[in-house]
Amino acid sequence: MRAGLEGASDMEEVRSLIDILDLSVEEIDQLIATADAIMENPEDYQNACQNKILATLFFEPSTRTRLSFESAMLGLGGRVLGFSDSSSSSARKGESVADTIAVVSAYADIIAMRHPKEGAPLIAANHTRVPIINGGDGGHWHPTQTLTDLLTIRHEKGRLEGLTIGLCGDLKFGRTVHSLIEAMSRYDGVRFVLISPQELALPALEKARYIDGKGIPCRECRSLEEAIGELDILYMTRIQRERFASEEEYQRLKDSYILTPEKMELARGDMIVMHPLPRVNEIAPQVDEDPRACYFRQAYYGRYIRMALILKLLQESGKGKAQPDKGRPHFPENALPGGVCKNPHCITTTEQGLPQRFTPAGEGEGEYRCLYCEAEYTP
Repeated sequence: MRAGLEGASDMEEVRSLIDILDLSVEEIDQLIATADAIMENPEDYQNACQNKILATLFFEPSTRTRLSFESAMLGLGGRVLGFSDSSSSSARKGESVADTIAVVSAYADIIAMRHPKEGAPLIAANHTRVPIINGGDGGHWHPTQTLTDLLTIRHEKGRLEGLTIGLCGDLKFGRTVHSLIEAMSRYDGVRFVLISPQELALPALEKARYIDGKGIPCRECRSLEEAIGELDILYMTRIQRERFASEEEYQRLKDSYILTPEKMELARGDMIVMHPLPRVNEIAPQVDEDPRACYFRQAYYGRYIRMALILKLLQESGKGKAQPDKGRPHFPENALPGGVCKNPHCITTTEQGLPQRFTPAGEGEGEYRCLYCEAEYTP
């Protein structure tokens, strides 16, 4: 877990997934094996979560992720409750994430949540009786999409090592991109090609920590046509209107990259095209007919990897039973008293009574990052 949960011995029976790095490579391999087993023999798992309840708390609208979680739980014989938009919850009245989770975790055995503010799932994991699954927090993390991506890559390419991965589009705000880079950086022989306009380039902190800091080969370019011929995987992303501060900036960048059949002719015959969905216009509908387009198969795989994850977290958290209230674990001591996170998407901008907290970033003096959203901060 992240720094906020380290050493929290009084909550050790509750295992949550906030960031893909909360799982070891070995655990990911086990989840993929379980997902494969469920796909091959779904009837063996149809009552695995009988009488268990999944709460889906989506403070930000979603179709695929929310329905995938609900379908996964129903496929395991469990039940589902929750909301699909914050306007239909007490968040509209000003209730904090911490209070919402403290209440809902008394009603369910496991919670899947999405929130527009970065760091919200970390707050949730510190105020819950049951496992929390991060279904996406702002432009920060999206670990279950990454598990979906890894299962897709393993099925479509046969391996996770020795691949050249092109990430195209919104690399600045794209949480799926950030989580995928974190995950793939742990496999040998991986190489990244970052394809984006300068305004939407991968944040320097992400690149320094998970690519440059590990000596992983990487190059940045502005042209999809220039890069597509060298890729094993092309991971397309949409330009996300909801992440922009101004409509003008969004309109200027929204059509930066559009994948067409003509561009696919420049690609290798065994390259695959992935996309977390939804798409807008960044992949032409005609590309759907190309057998290398696997984004709809990707969505199919997502249900089964989430089934495997639900099983794992319930089994490791008191054998699927809701835990009694064991008190709230403490965050580490704030390394920068008086600091205020400057990220407008951080959970500290909206969560009532949440103190600012920073941890040292790197080895240089005067370098910090927000504990919640990991944004860099210089006093």
